[in-house]
Amino acid sequence: MTARPVSASVHSHLRDAILSGELAPGDPVPSERELSERLGVNRHAVREAIKRLQQARLVQVSQGGPTRVLDWRASGGLDLIVDLVRDHSERIDPGLMSAITEMRTCIGVDVARRCAERASAARREAAAGQSEVAAATRELAARTAANTALWVELVDGAGNLAYRLALNTLVEGVAAFPELDARLNAPRDDDAGHYAALAAALRAGDGPGCADAARRLLEPPERLTPSRAGSTR
Repeated sequence: MTARPVSASVHSHLRDAILSGELAPGDPVPSERELSERLGVNRHAVREAIKRLQQARLVQVSQGGPTRVLDWRASGGLDLIVDLVRDHSERIDPGLMSAITEMRTCIGVDVARRCAERASAARREAAAGQSEVAAATRELAARTAANTALWVELVDGAGNLAYRLALNTLVEGVAAFPELDARLNAPRDDDAGHYAALAAALRAGDGPGCADAARRLLEPPERLTPSRAGSTR
């Protein structure tokens, strides 16, 4: 097993302090010398860790002045979702869970519609077939893999690189946290019909039909209106 770089441990320590609020926006980050002494590492490792924090837009480095913490909610990127998920070792924050679910639903609905409208018949058929595989898969690990394959087909069919990168981030977050995986991928009693509706709409090139089926699959049951919560059969 490859040893973890010392700079990665320093980075994790500082990142966690920033995301938790221990180091608040505007606070100066301790100097290289102070961090080196406190953490028992060399200054090169501290320097590399600060560079990574700067690249993630968590800190602002000033020549001749202190490095200061940025407001990560205002400056950070989507990749921070994975870090935030990892920080909850026991139970993910409900607000974060809700935010991830809402983002997935909004993007997924648009992805499904665009795939139906833009993709070739062959690619739509591949996505429809994968939807049927997901419908027939009930065990969680296999369902997660089937859903991932389905959404890769749909996103690539939609031809949107930004959506593809967002999907990559979501897949990494799911892999890092079992509770998130269960929330997003556990089978529901009524979802076989929704997968079937998605497959049928893909084959027909029906954008609105794909969007509706995707919404029914992705939206938590408690948020669906009665008109949307029923089966599409």
